[in-house]
Amino acid sequence: MLKMFDLTGKVALVTGGNRGLGKAISLALADAGADVLIVSRTGASDKLINEIEEKGRRCGTIAFDLAAIDQFDELVEKATEQFGEIDILVNNAGVQRRSDAVEFCQEDWDFVQNVNSKAVFFLCQAFGKRMIEGGSGKIINLASLLSFQGGYRVPAYAGSKGAVALFTKSLSNEWAGKGVNVNAVAPGYIATDMNEALITDEKRSSEILGRIPAGRWGQPEDIAGAVVFLATPAANYVNGEVLVVDGGWMGR
Repeated sequence: MLKMFDLTGKVALVTGGNRGLGKAISLALADAGADVLIVSRTGASDKLINEIEEKGRRCGTIAFDLAAIDQFDELVEKATEQFGEIDILVNNAGVQRRSDAVEFCQEDWDFVQNVNSKAVFFLCQAFGKRMIEGGSGKIINLASLLSFQGGYRVPAYAGSKGAVALFTKSLSNEWAGKGVNVNAVAPGYIATDMNEALITDEKRSSEILGRIPAGRWGQPEDIAGAVVFLATPAANYVNGEVLVVDGGWMGR
C-alpha cells in the first residue's frame, strides 16, 4: 500500500512554492520522493533549496512573474530544460485584495483574476499539452472555501476561486481519458501571511474559530498532505474533485 503514495522518480512543479502553503507542499512532495521545481516571482530561497536537497531530492527554481501569461511557453521550456518532463503541476500561487464591493477598483479586480484564475488555466493548458502527449500527469489546483461561499470584502478572490473549481472539472472531463488527472484542493482558513489581517482582527478571528468544528485555524501542512495524495498513484481514479480541507467548516 505504501507504494501507492510513493513519488520517487517524479518531478513536481509548484508555483508560489517558496513560502506559506507552497513551501509546505514543496517539502511534502519531496518527503514523498519527488524532485521539486519551485516557480515564484523571486525564486526559491537557498534555505528551502537546501532543505529539499537534504532529503535526497533535486530542487530547482525559476524566478517568474505569473502575470506574464504570454511567456508561459518560455516557462515550460525552462522547466523541461532543468528537470525534463513535469509529472505533477501544483498551481498554488495566489494573491488577495480586500475592499468593500462598492469601492473595489478595476485594477485590483484584474490583478486578482489574472493571477488566481487566468494564469492557472493557461498553466494547466501549457503543461497539460505535454502531459497528454506523454499519456500521464497530475494537475492539482488550489481552490478555496470561497469557491463555494462568497466571503466578505473579497469579491475578486471569491470569483477567481469559483472559476478555478469549475474549470478544474471542465479540464478533467476532457483529459481524464487521456491519462491526466486534474483535481483541486480547497483550503479552509489556514494560518498564512495571506490571512494575517483576519488572524489579527480579534472579532473576525473569533467568529471564524467559532464556526470551525476542529476548533483551530488550519496549518499549511494540513493542505500539503491532501496535495500529496492527489499527486500519487493512490489517486489515479480521482478526477475532477475539489477536495475541501477545512476542519469541518463546510459540514456545518
